[in-house]
Amino acid sequence: MGKLGVSVYPERSTFEKDAAYLDLAATYGFKRVFTSLLEIKGDKDAVVASFKRVITHANALGMEVMVDINPALFDQLGVTYDDLSFFHDLGAWGVRLDLGFTGAEEAKMTRNPCGIKIEVNMSQGTHYIDNIMSFSPNRDNLLGSHNFYPHRFSGLGQQFFDLATAMYTRYNLNTAAFVNSQAATFGPWPTQDGLCTLESHRSLPLATQVKHYQLMDNINDVIIGNAYASEAELKAAHEAFVAPYPALRVVPAADSTALEQELLFDNPHSYRGDRSEYLLRSTQTRVKYAERDFPAHNTQPITRGDVLIDNNGFGQYKGETQIALQAMPNDGRVNVVGHIHPDEAFLLDYLTPWSGFRMVRG
Repeated sequence: MGKLGVSVYPERSTFEKDAAYLDLAATYGFKRVFTSLLEIKGDKDAVVASFKRVITHANALGMEVMVDINPALFDQLGVTYDDLSFFHDLGAWGVRLDLGFTGAEEAKMTRNPCGIKIEVNMSQGTHYIDNIMSFSPNRDNLLGSHNFYPHRFSGLGQQFFDLATAMYTRYNLNTAAFVNSQAATFGPWPTQDGLCTLESHRSLPLATQVKHYQLMDNINDVIIGNAYASEAELKAAHEAFVAPYPALRVVPAADSTALEQELLFDNPHSYRGDRSEYLLRSTQTRVKYAERDFPAHNTQPITRGDVLIDNNGFGQYKGETQIALQAMPNDGRVNVVGHIHPDEAFLLDYLTPWSGFRMVRG
């Protein structure tokens, strides 16, 4: 089972606010904490002390803190790749290498006596990880995580994301990626338009982003990149992350009946295995409601994302629930009873035959 995470940036906030946020996140089951120590300005000892105070608080909550660093910081702190005791003394669970070394150093770092986790950058799209693996790292201490992108339109595209992620999943390494809170206001840098890995996520509700990662099934840990997510977002992200089945948001048609809404929202659904290019079929409702009446209404032409129930005109199919995967004509035997929320229509591409799902009011 993967983990949910949040991010804190001690240099850009106060200990009290960071601590309160970590307390809240912990109550919703968040386990990972990301923070960034990419550059130190001013009094080095004071900066390190402020980070250590926040990390100590997170550790007391049973959370695991990953500190983002780069090679220049090693020089600034007087740290070498073969002695990570500084980060152990800081209380860090692991260090994330924003920029890597040659592969040999990373492999050696995974065998550090402190047991510090080494997380490497998955977003490069090179054979960097293959090089590290050739130096026989301790896989238990080697993780991967994607970057986040504060500049709008600079985030990863889906095709590249899939390609880069596959380079890590083939080694069965723990993977992580970032999602974007719509309530949060800051990250490690002065400018940010949100902090997500996938550009397509930037303006989506947080829970929808989490659902997408759960459906892709190639990312273990999902971390909120910006601070501070709202309590409502933390709760919704947790619910999406631990849900036994993904829940698609559906906007019911204004004149959908109480019975039709019962079919949609009060029943589990299963994507029938003998798939159609036109329809995602959930057939058990026609069995359960075989004796009920489904008069024809809202029989307009069908568009992708429409939620459908076959009406009395469809004989033995009466009461079957479906989601339209593409546009098609309607001969009057199908009631259009709702529509997948526009924010979540893309998730239809990730549902697979024989998979279960639920529908919730959107």
